[in-house]
Amino acid sequence: MGKRTRDYLALDLGAESGRAIVGRFDGRRLRLTELYRFTHDSLRFNGTLRWHVLGMAAHLRLALAAAAAASRGNLRSLGVDSWGVDYVLLDRNDDLLGYPWQYRDARTDPALPAVFRQIPPLELFRLTGIQPLWFNTLFQLYAEVMQRTGAIEAARTLLFIPDFLTWTLGGEKACEYTIASTSQMLDARRRNWARGLLRRLNLPTALLPPLVAPGALSGRIRPEVARETGAPRSLRIVAVGRHDTASAVAAVPAADAGDWAFLSSGTWSLVGTEESRPALTEQALAGNLTNEGGLGGAYLLLANIMGLWLVQELRRAWTDRRGRAPDYAELTAAAAAAPSGGPRVDPDWPPFGRPDAMPEKIVRYCRKTRQTPPRTPGEFVRCALDSLAAAYRRALDNLEAVRGRPIHRLHIVGGGSRNELLNQLAADATGREVLAGPVEATAIGNILAQLLADREIHSIAEGRAIVQASFRPKRFLPRPNRPTSSSP
Repeated sequence: MGKRTRDYLALDLGAESGRAIVGRFDGRRLRLTELYRFTHDSLRFNGTLRWHVLGMAAHLRLALAAAAAASRGNLRSLGVDSWGVDYVLLDRNDDLLGYPWQYRDARTDPALPAVFRQIPPLELFRLTGIQPLWFNTLFQLYAEVMQRTGAIEAARTLLFIPDFLTWTLGGEKACEYTIASTSQMLDARRRNWARGLLRRLNLPTALLPPLVAPGALSGRIRPEVARETGAPRSLRIVAVGRHDTASAVAAVPAADAGDWAFLSSGTWSLVGTEESRPALTEQALAGNLTNEGGLGGAYLLLANIMGLWLVQELRRAWTDRRGRAPDYAELTAAAAAAPSGGPRVDPDWPPFGRPDAMPEKIVRYCRKTRQTPPRTPGEFVRCALDSLAAAYRRALDNLEAVRGRPIHRLHIVGGGSRNELLNQLAADATGREVLAGPVEATAIGNILAQLLADREIHSIAEGRAIVQASFRPKRFLPRPNRPTSSSP
């Protein structure tokens, strides 16, 4: 008689959409089934950008109901992951203190120089390991203090987005380590809250809950959630790698040779390597590298690159008043037909990080750098993809220099791994073999943490062997006579 299969629910939220994926594990292989998907967007409220987290929480309950019905009592646990840095503030009654801020909101612009006047960037980096960027939680909180909104004074608890959503389902009120590591509020070496740093900036520390490690049990669903969704009351909640990048990297189907890099490809492109200790040097900071928390005790030494946000914003700019937008596949096909050798931009040019007017910003950058701007949609998208591929090359060069070891192959995971044109351009630009897939790496890594909690596996290496047995990546090799220049 074969081993009984077990089902695990990954609730995975990206910047544009959320999904519920059930992973069925038979002891050797993992099979995925998507049961629920929803779209969400920022709230534009009173001139600000916010998140509708209660709407997200409602969708997660609908997702859980779909999973409970499909699994017929075979569901073992669930875990929630999302993007990093954004947070929820709760008052003494555990009520929301307003709609949470969206990290692209411009309110943090004055916070960066204000913090640097007190703590130089290199000192901040050497303590936290995180590249000082305008959207980091540290600067978001400082902006709230500068604006005197009163929210910080009234707050009793800070939870990051996936921590909050987990708590609404029944999880304990805690912050998971990998999502907290994106905040620039942890001590990189001690892996705990950098309370001394926060006190220097007159930021409160009492609202910081305990940290929990990925793979730890984090409670059971609330009785009212069980009644509403039909899920078993015994359903366990696991503190998975709640930062989507940490979960995605855990699912990279790589052998433990240390000669590979990952690219978590989506709204953001995160290019990096797994390391046993953080890189806290001036060279790492100059190379725009950051040290985030991974599963299995790893540090993720990576570069944050703007990613397919460029294409998403182009598409949004070309959406008509009836909501009709070009299809991503059509845009990619048009980009493939556009001539190579066109203009390139720096994806991390600050104006690109804000919403709206992406075509105009690309034209402005090209004119600023004395390049001929693109004209057709295909040329705009080709410019974005060529620019991303060149940025990947620069990131890999910086990683090799800082870690002192070569990188021979690049694993591309996540939704962006479906873009075969970008995968090939990445191989051409970097001069390295590219292995693309799995697409649902974040959900898979989420499920691997649940398997760890359930003692079905005992290490991330064992989990990666399951990924290798269950999903086959697609291979892209550098084409001869293709440029590998890293210039924008």
